[in-house]
Amino acid sequence: MKKIILSILAFSMFAVSCEDFIEKEERGTQTLDNYFQTAQECENYTNDLTQRLLLSKDWYTLLAPRLVNETATDDAWMGNTGQDNSAFRPGAQYVITPDNMGGLNSLYTAHYNTIQSANVGLEKMAVSPITDTQKNQYMGESLFVRAYCYYELVNFFGAVPLYTRSLGTSDLKLERSPATAVYAQIEADLKESAAKLEGIPVARNGRINKWAAYALLARVCLFQEKWADAKLYSNKVITEGPYTLEENFLDIWNVNNHNGKESILEAQSSSIQNESLGSMLPTFSGARGEDKKNFPSNDAKDVIDGWGWCMPTSDLENAYLSENDVIRRRSTITKWGEAAYGDEVLNPTHKFSLNDNKSGRICRKYYIPVATRRTLDKKDGHLPLNVPLIRLAEMYLTRAEASYHTSGDALADINIIRDRVDLDPKTGISGPTLLNQIYKERRLELAFEGLRLFDIRREKDPTTGKRVIETLMGPNGTFVKYNLSSTDPYETTNTKESQDKGINFDPSKHLLWPIPQIERDLSGGVITQNPNY
Repeated sequence: MKKIILSILAFSMFAVSCEDFIEKEERGTQTLDNYFQTAQECENYTNDLTQRLLLSKDWYTLLAPRLVNETATDDAWMGNTGQDNSAFRPGAQYVITPDNMGGLNSLYTAHYNTIQSANVGLEKMAVSPITDTQKNQYMGESLFVRAYCYYELVNFFGAVPLYTRSLGTSDLKLERSPATAVYAQIEADLKESAAKLEGIPVARNGRINKWAAYALLARVCLFQEKWADAKLYSNKVITEGPYTLEENFLDIWNVNNHNGKESILEAQSSSIQNESLGSMLPTFSGARGEDKKNFPSNDAKDVIDGWGWCMPTSDLENAYLSENDVIRRRSTITKWGEAAYGDEVLNPTHKFSLNDNKSGRICRKYYIPVATRRTLDKKDGHLPLNVPLIRLAEMYLTRAEASYHTSGDALADINIIRDRVDLDPKTGISGPTLLNQIYKERRLELAFEGLRLFDIRREKDPTTGKRVIETLMGPNGTFVKYNLSSTDPYETTNTKESQDKGINFDPSKHLLWPIPQIERDLSGGVITQNPNY
């Protein structure tokens, strides 16, 4: 059993489990018996939990699997055609097996590491000699971290092991709990988190607050089709929270507007050059093969040579074009040779290696402006781009979808979102047309923000009742057929990434990812596998 603990729950520096691992008396060192004695120790521990959840600077443990999820949708290609794609191909091409999961394997282990650490911290902080206000803050934040880990796990894998106390070698239980039980625990944790954070100031950049708990609660209720609850909590955030929509859509991802007025929770970053505090996302998904000769300055300081993973599809671009949605299109996608939106003077013709880029497009949301690039000596992992995880616009779209299924003015909410990007309001639509428009607005508004795969797996075509992903993917999927008949000059001329993206999708198994086989093996078969893997 000790091998299972060490492999699956590789505890962090304080998260080793009680006396099972103590073989001799330790003097002059910190242990679970003498830690958590001060507010600073509790805060340091909670900060570590939050950092491990967000990991904006980490490129593999959590960032890679989150981007693989994007490439398994109609929004993104793998993109990079110049390097080994083994981390992305299993998920993006739906050839995934329990023994070959690419980058999706690491999230399972990482989240259970964090969950175990959260459990340890919650137990110890509950009896710590600090004030009740301090306990509420650190325990409230820790409960959110645990809930967010389970939220991603249940959406990646479905039924997963569920436990809310620290585990030792004598009582480790690894059986999978039903998804309904996991969701129930997520909801309980978020409600308790919100209650404990009730009196804690909101204006603490990078820290979890009660509104983040309510917003994630709205999301998980929506995912479960708990329409009334989804509406209740999204409305609470909209009407009672301190957030307002940014007037300029591009400002949501502006390097000079961290923790803006629309942002409920962001992964933090810093450009301090002697510390690795920056985001890896702009490097991981930045344009591959930039060259100084393509910038007006002809200066190498203007170049960030990205890795080129997770590139927008022409299908996503067409969705924007169909709505004449110029602002969100240009804020989300930069096509080869076009000006980088908002950076037209210093990068008027953004060019990169088409030989290494499947789609001839990059994600503008992940872009670092040239003026900021010039201030940086180190650019790999030192980039100052905060990553929004939850923002107010999502709450409007959640309330719209929930209102459609209950009662309320769903049209009004999507028109608020459309008005921000200068689009005419939708009028006179209802029934399936309205629901499809809500789905579309979610796609256009939230592209590359970690929700597309979860959305198309859960959304149901109002005409056929099938899940939306089943209508997009597979041999007869509309997205697959589009790509096979496409004449896009970039995508169809670089066939180093197959043009039949999504053709291998099988609805009998690909509504969830498989449980990593190594975890099943280490559990001695206690952990079961998802269907048809």
